Amino acid sequence: MIDITLLPLFFTTIFFLVISPGPDLLLLSSYSATKGFRAGAFIALGILSAGLVQTALVAFGLGQVMQTMPLVALIVKLIGAAYLAYLGVKMLLHWYKHRRITPSGSDTAPTDSGLNGVELIKRGCFNNLLNPKALLFFSLFLPQFTTAEHGLTAQLIVLGLMLSLFAFGINLLFAAAFSNLAKTIATRAKGIKRWAVHLDGVLGTLFIALSARLALSK
Repeated sequence: MIDITLLPLFFTTIFFLVISPGPDLLLLSSYSATKGFRAGAFIALGILSAGLVQTALVAFGLGQVMQTMPLVALIVKLIGAAYLAYLGVKMLLHWYKHRRITPSGSDTAPTDSGLNGVELIKRGCFNNLLNPKALLFFSLFLPQFTTAEHGLTAQLIVLGLMLSLFAFGINLLFAAAFSNLAKTIATRAKGIKRWAVHLDGVLGTLFIALSARLALSK
């Protein structure tokens, strides 16, 4: 069904796509570093679920609709920009509320206690789904690895599943790497617990900047 000779190029392209800076990587790295691996894994699971949805949408033609009807893509883009701005403002408000709080006790690594897994999955999913470039990428990228000898829909579904699962594996590695890096820093640097609170301010600003970039992009 799938031309296996094209798979090395397929997975190489996906790898560089996943590690390239963007809203997904920013969200994943921030939660993994400040809240721990469990939080990052839930974000990665949300991104995976978004990939599965996008695979179904592309397989049944929505990607082509967005290409032929720019208004649909514009609406999705503006909703996505608004969502990124919402996340940014929420992080800034959290930073403003806690910026003067000095952590007590010994310096420890970030913790994932009390996190709502469902909410984290939803956040990872919406962060990806509300970026129309992701869906357009699926609709433009996947057909390049199909063949005329087999059904297009089935091939798109298989390729989309491989893409989503491969990206999920890489994202889990990222989550582990960022959470372990945070733990290492926390055990070696004095007073490092304060950085997590101030990081919310930096990340909030970055998300608002990403929101503006997405809204103004063509």
